[in-house]
Amino acid sequence: MTPASLSARITMLLVITSLLVLGGGAKLMDWRIDHEMEGRFQQNLLTQAIAVSSMAQLEQDESPGDPGSQPRAGLLGGSSPTYHALRCDGEPPRFSTPPPPAVPADWFDHVGPKPHFARLRHGEQHLGSVQFSFIPDPVDNGETTPTRDASDNSAPRQCALLFEQDRKAIDQILLATDWTLLLGPALALAIALLAVPLIVRRGLRPVGVLVERMRDIGPNAPGQRLAALGMRELDPLVGRFNDVLGRMDEGLARERQFASGLAHETRTRLAELRALTEIEARYPSGRSMSDILGEIGLIGAELEATVTALLLLTRLKSGLERPQRQSLELLPWLQRQLQRQQPLAGERGIELHTEGTPPVNLHTDPALLEVIMANLLGNACAYAPGGDRVVVRLSREATVIDNAAPELEPSDLDNFGERFWRKQPPHAGHAGLGLALAHAAAQALAVQLDFTLKDGRLLARLAW
Repeated sequence: MTPASLSARITMLLVITSLLVLGGGAKLMDWRIDHEMEGRFQQNLLTQAIAVSSMAQLEQDESPGDPGSQPRAGLLGGSSPTYHALRCDGEPPRFSTPPPPAVPADWFDHVGPKPHFARLRHGEQHLGSVQFSFIPDPVDNGETTPTRDASDNSAPRQCALLFEQDRKAIDQILLATDWTLLLGPALALAIALLAVPLIVRRGLRPVGVLVERMRDIGPNAPGQRLAALGMRELDPLVGRFNDVLGRMDEGLARERQFASGLAHETRTRLAELRALTEIEARYPSGRSMSDILGEIGLIGAELEATVTALLLLTRLKSGLERPQRQSLELLPWLQRQLQRQQPLAGERGIELHTEGTPPVNLHTDPALLEVIMANLLGNACAYAPGGDRVVVRLSREATVIDNAAPELEPSDLDNFGERFWRKQPPHAGHAGLGLALAHAAAQALAVQLDFTLKDGRLLARLAW
């Protein structure tokens, strides 16, 4: 499937927008022009009709049917032929020469003082008409709307006029205007279809430059970043991409550190085993076989603990290790954890002390909670100064493990949870995976594990 083109998408949006804007504008202009010209045509029609009615009043003694008294085509209405029909009470109707081509049968019965405009059709001929009634006044002073003399007591004589004019000229003008307004947007759209893709491709050229710059950036070239293009639309994209590159470099650095740490731990244990066997084979130390096998077993146990911790960490990170929650009496369970750390604490002269009141029952996974608590207590007993006092403060909201950490700095807290990271030289049985396991188990249990350094003491807080 061919991927969508950004240039084609922008072109289509511009063409559709142009079509709507130009088409709507042309339609509005066409309506406005038609309305204005139709209004002017009707006004001209009414002016001619009023002139005919005035001439009829001034020439009452002369026959309106006489060709010499009739307004000829071009005299009042330009080149378009005009026609009229006049009917007064008590007199026969009078018509222009030639007479109007289309005369409604009942036009005289429905006429009134207010001008009424209409469109008539006679065969292929289109006509514009106006009709109105008036009262002739022999002493008319030239006003366009005849009035009745108030002193005249006789019944007024009412006349009705039907005036028609051929619409061919104005219809041709309106048609030409329509074609002009139609061809204008069509020509503009045709030009847009040809020019817009070129303009869009030229405008998107910085995107192509950005793509070329991205080509040389990858895992094999860490630390490289894209330079800003100085464009408001693309610079945020460059910034986000540089952020992604930074996170990628950090991830790669952690993976390399992990691979290096794993190789170091494995190589160290295997080297110890090889050195022990080779030295005993070439230069027997005279130790008993049980002592030698015990040392080999201890090295193997440390290697097994590292592999087991890595497997558990992988399962926790991937979500394969799901919590099996159950009700747990926290205080007796915590006492057992402290007893397990007692040999190491007694060897280093560290006092383990608890204070506070924990929740009676805790709904959690005992195995994962043991991973967290064993690593936190183990680190406190292994890395606290000799003779220190490790305090476990209990409450219904959290458990805090407090121990002295004079060698730690605030910046070291950011490294807590990284695999194979250790501040001090490694102690036996510690491969730098404890805090990583504790963080992963806390995340699996949906509890919060935080570390704070205050007055040279490390506070590990586990919130339920």
